[in-house]
Amino acid sequence: MDLGITGKTALVTGGTKGIGRAIVEGFAAEGANVAFCARDAEEVASTQAAIEAMGVRAIGTVLDVGDAEGLRTWVASTAEAFGGIDMVVANVSALAIPDTDENWETSFRVDLMGTVNLVKAALPHLEKSDVKSAVAISSVSGREADFASGPYGTVKTAIIGYMAGVALQVAEKGIRANTVSPGNTYFPGGVWQSIEGGDPALFDMAMGLNPTGEMGTPEQIAAGVVFLSSPRAGRVSGANLLIDGALTRGIQF
Repeated sequence: MDLGITGKTALVTGGTKGIGRAIVEGFAAEGANVAFCARDAEEVASTQAAIEAMGVRAIGTVLDVGDAEGLRTWVASTAEAFGGIDMVVANVSALAIPDTDENWETSFRVDLMGTVNLVKAALPHLEKSDVKSAVAISSVSGREADFASGPYGTVKTAIIGYMAGVALQVAEKGIRANTVSPGNTYFPGGVWQSIEGGDPALFDMAMGLNPTGEMGTPEQIAAGVVFLSSPRAGRVSGANLLIDGALTRGIQF
């Protein structure tokens, strides 16, 4: 299936590892040019080289999305460099799970306001596009109560609500806004590999909740994000797409 995004420009936060890296690669595989950011300069440089080797244009930028002014500047400079922005994915999370004051503040600044500031900065550019898509990465922990229901889960719930509101507000402009909520996603260097080594009991509990008997991969999440961002999903807006292998039990009306 041709997703219709060849030559289009995608903007992805947190694009050097895990789900974010898979999303960047997914867009590139479909022929889209990609701008991405992350905090580690070496990882940004190596990812840019790898994406350019796929035959598309890629620009990586060192950025902390909790820096609101820096985030706005990055969006503006990307639009100038690529001649516009067609698709935006707010992927970064601080993964601040323990219930501490610092984690509440960090989750608000990075996860929630990072999403809000990115979307607000991108909307004027999306309005000029013929694709016009914004996607935010939430979590199954934003869909139902679980072990991460403190700062992490609460902010992920807020992201779903925010994007649904954006979808309603910008629908008349043809801009779509959606959320993707991954279930447990395992990859080298990721949070679940860390838990597997540091808290085997929690890891075993989480594995037991997965009816497929396994966790997901970043590539499985990315496939949904790229499709949802594309014109092929042109009638989908205000949705929260669960990609969790039937992990969550609640019925989503």
